[in-house]
Amino acid sequence: MSDFLFSLGGFLVAIVVLVAVHEAGHFLVARRLGIGVLRFSIGFGRPLWSRRGADGVEYVLGAVPLGGYVRMLDERDGGVPSERLASAYNRQPVWRRVLVLLAGPAANLLFAVLIYWVVLVIGIPGYRPLVAEPAAGTPAALAGLRVEDQIVAVGGAPTSTWEGAVLALLDAVLEGAPEVAVRVADRDGAVRELRVALADHRGLTEPGALLQTLGIAPWRPRYAPEVGTVTPGGPGERAGLRSGDRVLTFDGRPVADVLELVQAIRARPGTSVRLGIERDGRTLELGATLARVEDRGEQVGQLGAGLGAPAAIVERLRATQRVAPHAALPEAVVRTYGLSKLTMKILGRMLTGDASLSNISGPINIAQYAGVTASISVVAFLGFLAVVSVSLGMLNLLPVPILDGGQVMFLAVEALLGRPVPEQVELLGQQLGVALLIGLMGLAFYNDLARLFG
Repeated sequence: MSDFLFSLGGFLVAIVVLVAVHEAGHFLVARRLGIGVLRFSIGFGRPLWSRRGADGVEYVLGAVPLGGYVRMLDERDGGVPSERLASAYNRQPVWRRVLVLLAGPAANLLFAVLIYWVVLVIGIPGYRPLVAEPAAGTPAALAGLRVEDQIVAVGGAPTSTWEGAVLALLDAVLEGAPEVAVRVADRDGAVRELRVALADHRGLTEPGALLQTLGIAPWRPRYAPEVGTVTPGGPGERAGLRSGDRVLTFDGRPVADVLELVQAIRARPGTSVRLGIERDGRTLELGATLARVEDRGEQVGQLGAGLGAPAAIVERLRATQRVAPHAALPEAVVRTYGLSKLTMKILGRMLTGDASLSNISGPINIAQYAGVTASISVVAFLGFLAVVSVSLGMLNLLPVPILDGGQVMFLAVEALLGRPVPEQVELLGQQLGVALLIGLMGLAFYNDLARLFG
């Protein structure tokens, strides 16, 4: 229940912030151009809170936070006093209305740049792209990739983290290239150039399929888990565990790494176990009765101790990208541009059937990611906000009538014809746009539920 509430809280914060940024773009540009604004609303439905500002604008927080809007003075929505006709939206030149419409997506992209600047200055934690031994017959194995090789560049783009390597590989797939150049450095620092084949481009875009199909997986060193924090009053503390202990055996069986130990603990709820540990060069054996807790409807065991890798292993795997403030701004722009381009490539490939529709996510999946990233760190949550902000901005540029891009399309037709698009045509376009968005949301919910229960 607490995980659900945490995810829900993270989701609401993310949506409210991103919608506020988007609508603020429309609002500020409209006001700057002298266009009358009647209402600035975050959310739809029954107002939970509203206040009329000194500027005459009604500020509203709606009950349904999945969106927002800026209502401008417009003769098509009702009568406009004669003294305010010059500030009516519908009387503005086409270029002004286009600027107002584009200001929302632009605000989301600028917000992403700001976030990336902040996190680059703070430092983005990640993991070095060190690879495990690829399975025989996979494209990575056939290309000559070996265990503990570090991917240093993909398609000529430097990759210092797993995130960068995966995005670069996905970009190559979306380009439709038959193969991609991958530069790797072995454990001794020797650099090699490899060519990894990219067959079945659509299959590679299925969620989780890219690395698995190529035969690329993170290298997992084998190590005895080290105890970090010990929960006061928990089974670990009662057994005598201390921070810094290394767990060597579990019920007499050697423990190879932390994942193996965690799986063994989870499989034994409420049972008594023996832990063989190393402390200050001495080997001890401790008895512990594991707690019984519920996790996603399943009863699992819990030791009440943080388990991780020794400091030397962590340092070997860690890759933190930190940039000086003056250099972080151009890097933030490059990151936002690259992510925007990648988003449009994926959307384009999905429209042509060359990318899987399973990539479309809805509010359930977004809420899960919001909760997970918020539980990791502020930097992780900010990175999540940047990604969703870019996605929101680019989606709103699509030529769907109900979106900003669709309205710009109507204005382009108006500029060409010298007169507004007939109301019947615009209404029909909006109805089609609503139907398309409902279908898209239905697909997103289906994908979310398939991930959750499948």
